[in-house]
Amino acid sequence: MEGKEGCLMNKERGGMVKGKEGCWMYKERGGMVEGKEGCCIYEEREAFEDVYMSDTTITALYYLNIIFCSLFLAEMLIKWFALGFKRYFTSFWTCLDFIIVVISILSLVADSLNLTNVQAFRSLRTLRALRPLRAVSRWQGMKVVVNALVRAIPAIVQVLMVCIVFWLIFSIMGVQFFAGKFSKCVDSTSFEILSHTVVANKSQCLQMNQTWMTDKINFDDVLNGYLALFQVATFEGWMEVMAAAIDSTEVDVQPIKENNVYYYFYFVGFIVFGSFFTLNLFIGVIIDNFNALKKKYEGGYLDMFLTESQKNYYTALKKLGKKKPQKTIRRPKNRFHAVFYDVAVSGKFEIFIMVIIFANMVTLAMEHYKQPQYFTDTMKILNIVFTIIFILEAAIKISGTGLQYFRQPWNVFDFIIVVLSFIGILMDDVLSSSIISPTLLRVLRVFRIGRVLRLVKAAKGIRKLLFALIISLPALFNVGALLFLVMYIYAIVGMSSFGDLKLTGRMDEIVNFQTFGNSFMLLIRLATSAGWNDILEPMLIEPPYCNDTHVVKPDGSVVSLTNGDCGTPWLAILFMTSYILIIFLIVINMYIAVILENFNTAHQAEEVGITEDDFDMFYVIWERYDPLATQFIKYDHLSSLVADLDKPLGIPKPNEIALVAFDLPIVEGDKIHCLDILMALVKYAMGDVEETEELQTLRDQMEIKFREAFPNRVKTTIKSSTMQKKKEDVAARTLQRSWKRFKMQRQLKSITQLAMLQSASKIDPQAKATGITGLGQRLSNALSSFFNPSRPGSAMSRSSIRSIASDISIAAPQSAHHLNSTLEVPTIGRIYPPSDSDSNATDL
Repeated sequence: MEGKEGCLMNKERGGMVKGKEGCWMYKERGGMVEGKEGCCIYEEREAFEDVYMSDTTITALYYLNIIFCSLFLAEMLIKWFALGFKRYFTSFWTCLDFIIVVISILSLVADSLNLTNVQAFRSLRTLRALRPLRAVSRWQGMKVVVNALVRAIPAIVQVLMVCIVFWLIFSIMGVQFFAGKFSKCVDSTSFEILSHTVVANKSQCLQMNQTWMTDKINFDDVLNGYLALFQVATFEGWMEVMAAAIDSTEVDVQPIKENNVYYYFYFVGFIVFGSFFTLNLFIGVIIDNFNALKKKYEGGYLDMFLTESQKNYYTALKKLGKKKPQKTIRRPKNRFHAVFYDVAVSGKFEIFIMVIIFANMVTLAMEHYKQPQYFTDTMKILNIVFTIIFILEAAIKISGTGLQYFRQPWNVFDFIIVVLSFIGILMDDVLSSSIISPTLLRVLRVFRIGRVLRLVKAAKGIRKLLFALIISLPALFNVGALLFLVMYIYAIVGMSSFGDLKLTGRMDEIVNFQTFGNSFMLLIRLATSAGWNDILEPMLIEPPYCNDTHVVKPDGSVVSLTNGDCGTPWLAILFMTSYILIIFLIVINMYIAVILENFNTAHQAEEVGITEDDFDMFYVIWERYDPLATQFIKYDHLSSLVADLDKPLGIPKPNEIALVAFDLPIVEGDKIHCLDILMALVKYAMGDVEETEELQTLRDQMEIKFREAFPNRVKTTIKSSTMQKKKEDVAARTLQRSWKRFKMQRQLKSITQLAMLQSASKIDPQAKATGITGLGQRLSNALSSFFNPSRPGSAMSRSSIRSIASDISIAAPQSAHHLNSTLEVPTIGRIYPPSDSDSNATDL
């Protein structure tokens, strides 16, 4: 639109901008900006601004940028005062914070001084996309992953140097073979390649008013050769590069199809040696550094000095803190509920439910497109039948086990599926017009098939794979968070640098960098390296195929901008190759490193001989002695508990000596903790595990984790141990035995004195015989009291003790012999010589 005084007026973002004295006038950040003579005003967007944002949003983002910059600056100053200026710069993460704050301040200064049209300050504004990296230092899990990458940088650089040197050979060969030969004559209208029979060379092409075009991916120099080889190595668009090389003839000569088939060997050789060998070194480097960092965080390098048995013992210990005792689901006393309880815990009922789940899965798989109406009605009826069965299953288990039903995660999942299925049936017509389809709710039941793994005890391979996947989830989540962070940064950089590109080739209204959403979705696609060469080609667009002075906005307005809607080839190549290198070759390979390492951990757990099933078996038996899940049992129950366990943790009776040797700590109330028992049984099952300083250090580290997992164990006070208790018991019985011996010796001494007195006295023979009989009875009582069958350490049985005591009492006045025991019994014979009166009395 033409204004007064010959000035050009442009309508931009709904507002009329008037120019004076022949100048171009443009609206910037919602305000009227007037240009001087012969000048141009440039529009600059914030890092989060896209081509569709309004001026109000841009202004809001500008002030938010000031607020965030002020907060980050205040944080930096506080840390300077708290840590000291010198100590602040000793950490990599604080140095990163400092760089980001400086970049933010410089960009604000550039905005205030109207220097946004300067290319250097535009780059600074783009670097503000690094702000999300501040989150890394505050997220421990992501920090571990970043540290692993940082530790891997020297090795990654070495791999890159190997690739560069190795690829340099092929790049030089490519320049020698194909320099200047990746050009062709194309139709000016349809851009189709003309046959060599129609156009022979460049001069004929130009004489026919056709277009002589050079491929953007070529071997004209070594750097372009590197880009072409990188495209071949990632297997994206390498067929086009190879076809162009095979069809090449001479410089400025139209290519001929399969002109030189021997060049196939060049590309095959590079794929084998330059891709299969060199690029896969990245995987090895990432895995090696990930394993090294994992050892550092889990116990350092101490386990390198452990023997094989010590490593197995340490591996088993690391799994102890993952399980805890559970409350026993007792059989209800109510007869009605007891019947449901018996059905719920029945193995046959579980198998029946598994069969129903299989049948439900089969019926879901039978649904297909354009199915007959009778088939659809049958599927609906079967769906209702399956839903009723699953509702009855949940009702039976809830009636039998009560609220304990929700203690198991599988039961919670089943209950949610049942509720959703029931809602899906009731609201079939309503949900059919919404986003959530009833069919989707039925498909969720298929996940219940995972319950089959609980019944398949022989599927060790599957369980090992699932175990490796489960223990990998935290690390995979951290890697995924880092992947998202890197993609987020690249999305902002791409939107800021390539948001105004002219949409050509594979770039359209959806595949572009104009908005953050489109940019992020495009980067997700590029993370798999799928078609990255097709996206790079329109990013390399240059005049005359684009306008390098201004940009046409989606609303039709024209905005003057440096480089216009053309691309920046060096920036586009750097952006795309760095993204593929970081994401596809490094971060994605960290997933492989995590899964392989944890699969190796699961495999080692199987080789140790003590598996997760053994620990599950231990806690199943434990519930019998600790139904309330207090984590403690009585000392008196220890022997029975250990005897009830299966191999390799079980020790059949008599097991008193082994339990005493465990030296288990005993807390108040003569109780023992489950973890102490399990640790001792694991060590006993592992056999001879040598105690070294390195192993003790690792055990101390594991003890810290056990204290966090079992706080009840820390709160108790240790009163004794199984070894100490046995020593006290033996000491008490030894004192009792010594006291009995002392009492017997006193009685024997008293009997001897009485016998001597009776021998010296002159009394009636009948009275003497009565006295002798009394002394014999007292002696028999003394011996019986000493050889009490409850005395520990005696090799005599109750019957042998009684028989010996009775024999002594009978034979004492008749014969003399020695008794082999801990106490030598004195010989007892006649105290005075026989006389005639004695024989007469005996005859009577």
